[in-house]
This record gives sequence, C-alpha cells and structure tokens, in this order.
Amino acid sequence: MERLPGGRRPRLVSSLGLGRRSWEVTLDDERGRLAWRDPRPPRRAGENCFVPISEIIAVEETEFNKKQRNIGRWHKMAKLHAFTVYYVKKARNHRWRCSDMTFWCVDEPICNQWIQALKELLEMQKSRPKHLLVYINPYGGKRQGKRIYEQKVAPLFSMASISTDVVITEHANHAKDNLFEVNIYKYDGVVCVGGDGMFSEVMHGLIGRMQKDSGIDQNNPKASLVQCNIRIGIIPAGSTDCICYSTVGISDPVTSALHIIVGDCQPLDVSSVHHNNTFLKYSVSLLGYGFYGDILKDSEKKRWMGPMRYDYSGFKTFLSHHYYEGTIAYQPAKHTHGSPRDKESCRTGCYICKKSEKQLAEQHKECGLKHEEGEEEWKVVKGKFLAINAVSMSCACPRSPKGLSPAAHLADGSADLILVRKCSRFDFLRYLVRHTNQDDQFDFPFVDVYRVKCFQFTSKLSEDNESNVMDIVKKRFGQFCRDHPACCCNIVNSTWNCDGETLDSSAIEVRVHCQLMKLFARGIEENCKDEAAYSQSSVEQLL
Repeated sequence: MERLPGGRRPRLVSSLGLGRRSWEVTLDDERGRLAWRDPRPPRRAGENCFVPISEIIAVEETEFNKKQRNIGRWHKMAKLHAFTVYYVKKARNHRWRCSDMTFWCVDEPICNQWIQALKELLEMQKSRPKHLLVYINPYGGKRQGKRIYEQKVAPLFSMASISTDVVITEHANHAKDNLFEVNIYKYDGVVCVGGDGMFSEVMHGLIGRMQKDSGIDQNNPKASLVQCNIRIGIIPAGSTDCICYSTVGISDPVTSALHIIVGDCQPLDVSSVHHNNTFLKYSVSLLGYGFYGDILKDSEKKRWMGPMRYDYSGFKTFLSHHYYEGTIAYQPAKHTHGSPRDKESCRTGCYICKKSEKQLAEQHKECGLKHEEGEEEWKVVKGKFLAINAVSMSCACPRSPKGLSPAAHLADGSADLILVRKCSRFDFLRYLVRHTNQDDQFDFPFVDVYRVKCFQFTSKLSEDNESNVMDIVKKRFGQFCRDHPACCCNIVNSTWNCDGETLDSSAIEVRVHCQLMKLFARGIEENCKDEAAYSQSSVEQLL
C-alpha cells in the first residue's frame, strides 16, 4: 500500500507476474480504475491497459492448472497463486466483449489482498443487479431467443453472480399478464429476450403494474403517471430491434448483457396513446400513420414470410402511394432545448435530457403534478399526408443509421412530430432515401417537423364520429372537405403503427411522459473505444 500526494485515499500497487510476463498493477479506488502496464520499454505498449472499476465484470481466484501456459520453469520453483479479472472490452461500432486478464504471484497473502480489494469495490457498485426476472420469447425473429439466452447471456450472468428467474412465454401478452401477478419488487430488473414486440409487452406490464399499485387511472389522458424505477434490459433476438439499437448503438446480445451486468441506467420517455378517454397503448419509438401504418397492416398478413415481409410490404405500399386527409393539433415542447433540425444527437450523458429533467421536476413542484395544458397555445395543421410520424427516439437501425429523426432525444420529455404532405412518388422516394445517408431528411418543402409534448389527430372521414379527442379542432375548423374525390386516396383511414403493433382507431390523443421508465443502457457513446484506446500515454497519466 502507498498513500498518494495530498493525503488522498491509498491505492494498491504490486508487481504481479513471473519473469518476462510481469506487470506493474495499480488499483486506484480514488479514480475507480484498475491499471496494468509492462514496466519494460514501450515496445509492448499495446498490452498496457486500464479498466474502470464499474466495467469489471467479476474477479475470481484462478486454479493453477487452468492457466499454466507461458510460465515455463517457474512451475518447479515455487507454488503459484493467481487471480483473474473479467472486464468489458470495447470494440468498434459500440460492440462490447468480455475479456480477461490473469495475474500471477508467489505470495499468497498478496494474491488474497488483491482479490478482496477488488471484490469490495465491486460490492460498492450499488447500481448492479443481483436478481433478475427474465422473459424469453421462443417464437420471435428467427426463433433463436432461447438459444441466444442460454449460450451467450446466461453464462455471463452466472459469472457476475446474478441470479435469475426465467419464464418462457407461451402466448401473446404472457409476460404482460404475468407482471401483474408476480412480486416485481423483489427483482432488480426485468429482462426481455426478443424483439421490439417482446419489449413492448414487458413495458406495458411494468408501467401498468406501477399505475395499478399507485391507484392511477390509465384511462385518464391527463393523469400524471408514476415513474417505473424497475429497469428493463433488452437482449435483442427479434425481427426488429430498433429500441436496442437506438439506446445502445448496436443489436448484439453480448453487448446488451454486459450493459445489464454493469448496471447501466438510461431514462426513457414514454408516450401514452388514448382514444375517447380510453387508454390504448404506450409507445417509446414510433407512432406512424399513413405509410408506416399501411406497411405494418399489410405485413401482418404475411408473417409466414418472416422478416422479408417488411421489404415486400414496404415496396407494395410505396407503389400504392396512398395519402390521407386529417387535422393535427399539437403543443410545442417549450420546456426542452434544441430542435429536430439542430443536429445535436442524443448521446451518453446528454445535457439536453438532463436539463429537461430538472425543468420538468421544477414545473411539477409548481403545478402540483397537474398538467396546465389548457392555458398553453395549441397549434393546428390540416392537409393531405402521405405519412404522419411521431418519434420519441431517433428510431435508428442498421438500414437507417441516423433514424427517422436523428436529433430526437431519449429523455427530454418531447417527441418529434414529422408530417410528410402529399407529393409525387418520386419526391417521396427522395425523402425515404435520405434516411439511409447523411443528408438532411427534413430539407423538403413537403416535410414539416415539430418538437411537441402532446398532440391530437383526427382523420377527415373518421368512423369515430363520437370522438371528443379533437374538440379544440372541431370548434375552430369543423369539417374542411365535404366531398371525397375519386383518386388514389380511396382508403378512408390508415392504421396507426405503435411500436410495431396496429391501432385501428384513427382519432388519438398522444402525451409524452418524461423519463417514465428506465433501461439497462447508457445511451450511445460518442466515441466507442477500441484496443488502441488503451494507449501507453493514458496509462502513464494514470500511474
């Protein structure tokens, strides 16, 4: 042990290893890092490394016969002791892997001292889960969910000493219904193995359970919902893994499992969808009417095609080129900073999300947790639309790395409302292509985008004539087109695509609830480290 200058807390420094395989190892709990370097000249600098304590997965004593290569004649000279550190190794494209480093020493007390010190620091990581409830969808995607969990995820959980209760879902809404029955408060989190549909089930179950236990009526569109503090982990194994990709940066089961193990926490906005004072769904990614609603409706009839059904239905919907008339009323999100076109992407530790959280907390204290929307200005837009999209995150995916709204934020209490007006098929194609490149996808005269905290929509010839969702619009405009022309818009209403599930009610009211739930994630990191990031200069600065 040695004490750092200025009376700082002590750190553990040892020379561990044998002969040419020796390391100068430093445990600095003041900075929360474990570092090791080759004390010889810098020709082997590539093997120098430091790891934050928060990203160490586990530490365990290593049996001699398991790691006896590269020790040569030292085997005969003394009884050796060793411990292995398992840690997160960051690669390119936000991919994480479990790596390990074994340290040898002749002195058993020193070995035990290192093991004890590291385990004590790991125990201090209070955000890490110890008991998880796991739901596995064996039918989603390519039906690989159970195999992915057992072969790639379960061994990592076991290494990190995380106990699990596993439930294999047998039918739709199995996980949702089960969450209303089990004692969810004995778990540190809930993990879903599947696609976006499986995540939606778990989310609805958790949020619904929290409102039920708190006596909140979900059918009241103006109710202040109780925040769900039980984190959700997503192990991607579905046809689409948009939510995982948008919150982690990659759809990879091992990466997601490691985020769960280290106890990452990412708040997430949730939008509630109501019709006629009746709760319909929660949404965290996409609410799409028109183009994306038609794609989903058509693809549901072709589930036998697997993931290819989305490509087929998308091409078919594009050729049909349906547009829909309707009226939208929205309230701008004045509380949040930035705009959908400012190119400020939401990244780990996003300052916009943090500022919005503080502002909304202050507003809630002043308003007594009541919405004051009646005093705020509503803006109204009416017209003919090819697509109406409301996104609470970028909705990025491998095919669209920037997503539907690149500057959308995960936890700022707002949604980006994107209106694509009637245009030629060629112009609409130009707009869709913009999702796959770096160009500004909102830079078209027929595309409008607004950052909103709530909005209401009704179609021109809605079958729900009794709906009172759009009272404010009816008072101002009434019915703005009496005759329905004979054109390609021969379908009266589209379908809402709510995170990959259909909503048949065309008239809806949507409200964004700031940071209503939390994920085992940390957002997309700005610069994901690779092996080169563990440079000698960085280690020398630490030591």
